[in-house]
Amino acid sequence: MAERLDTPKAARRTLLPRVRVEQDAFGKISEGIARFMGTPRFLLYMTVFCLLWLGFNTWGPESLRFDSAALGFTALTLMLSLQASYSAPLILLAQNRQTDRDRVSAEQDRQRGERNLADTEYLAREMAALRIALNEVATRDFVRSEIRNLLEELDEKETERAAEAADAGRAGGAGSSGSASGRGGLDSPLPRSSGRGTNRDGRRATTGRRGPDAPTEQ
Repeated sequence: MAERLDTPKAARRTLLPRVRVEQDAFGKISEGIARFMGTPRFLLYMTVFCLLWLGFNTWGPESLRFDSAALGFTALTLMLSLQASYSAPLILLAQNRQTDRDRVSAEQDRQRGERNLADTEYLAREMAALRIALNEVATRDFVRSEIRNLLEELDEKETERAAEAADAGRAGGAGSSGSASGRGGLDSPLPRSSGRGTNRDGRRATTGRRGPDAPTEQ
C-alpha cells in the first residue's frame, strides 16, 4: 500500500543516544586549528618535531627508543596519518563555515545593493522633479524682464493719457473761444438812431395808436 504523503512518520528510535554538539563552538575550534595549520609556524614546528623524533629514535639510547628505525618509524607514520586524517575534515569544516559566511555576506551585499539601487532611483526621481520645478520657477532674469515690460507698458499708457488730455484741452479751448465770440455778437447794443428818426418814429407810433375819439386835424 502506498504511503500517504500527508501523514507524518513516527520518530525513529536509535539504540545510541544522539550526541548534541554545539556547532558554533565546534566550528570556531575547527577554524582555529585549520587557520593554525595553514601558517608557516605550524610547518616549522612540524619539521622540528619530525627531526627530533627521527634523531632520537636513530641515535638515541636503544633502551629509550620507542620507534624502531628498522621498521620504518611505524609510530611516526601512524601519527602523521592520523594527523592528515583529522586535518582534512577540519579544513573542510572550516571551508564550509567560510562558505556559509560568504553566502550570508553575499546576501547582505545583495540586499545592500538593492537598497542602494532603490535610493539611487529615488534620488534620481527627486532630482528630475527638482529640475522640472526649477524650470517652472521664475528666474531673476525672467522677473526683471517681466518688470521691465510692465514698466514700459505703464509708460506707454501714461504717454497716451497725457496726449489724450492735451488733445481734450485744446478742443475745449477752441470751443470756449467760439462760444464767447457768439455771445458777444448777441449781447452787443443796437446802433443808436438820430433824434429825428426817433421823434418821427415816436410820432408815427403815437399817430398809429390814436384812438377813434381823438380829434382829427383839419
